[in-house]
Amino acid sequence: MARHETHPGTGAAGPAEFRAAVESMNTAALRPEVFCEEMPAPQRIAPFSSALSADVTVDDEDLGTGRIILLHDPAGNDAWDGTFRCVAYARAEIDPELANDPMLAGVGWSWLTEALAAHGASYGAASGTVTCVATESFGGMAEDDSSAQIEVRASWTPIATDPEAGLDLAPHVEAWAELLCTAAGLPPVPEGVTAIPSRRGQRGS
Repeated sequence: MARHETHPGTGAAGPAEFRAAVESMNTAALRPEVFCEEMPAPQRIAPFSSALSADVTVDDEDLGTGRIILLHDPAGNDAWDGTFRCVAYARAEIDPELANDPMLAGVGWSWLTEALAAHGASYGAASGTVTCVATESFGGMAEDDSSAQIEVRASWTPIATDPEAGLDLAPHVEAWAELLCTAAGLPPVPEGVTAIPSRRGQRGS
């Protein structure tokens, strides 16, 4: 079963609207394979920012890693078409044979958009890239196994489904975590399985 993960926010300072949005990130329900913790947020992209990083781990093996950053500019940003912006990154190991599939990049982008839709995360102005990299060893390293990775970099403007209630970032964090799990090859959580509240929010806690 998936468990509810609670994460410490980094948005202790800033406008009330930003602090509330950061707090909503802490209520995201993540699968037990996702170990999430706060990380330093970039300071020069926007006046206010908060960030989380995560690893997807199964049987002590790291299968994927990523981060999600919440940016806030009270004055607004024309490129964002709003005052908030989510910036996400996900990377995972994949079967080397898949790296040459011309459809993989499009599929990787659909993992994100489908996850956002599945979690009811309303958004606009989405953009990003999907990169597939294959590594083959030669010479003295010829015996090393070939490897491949997929990287998804994306940003989107979160939209409040209920303006009076404010911006709820939990669905966006959950969608990002699902992207990580999908890229890492984890099967989807069976329909009807609910999250179990848990206070564990980071590895080793």
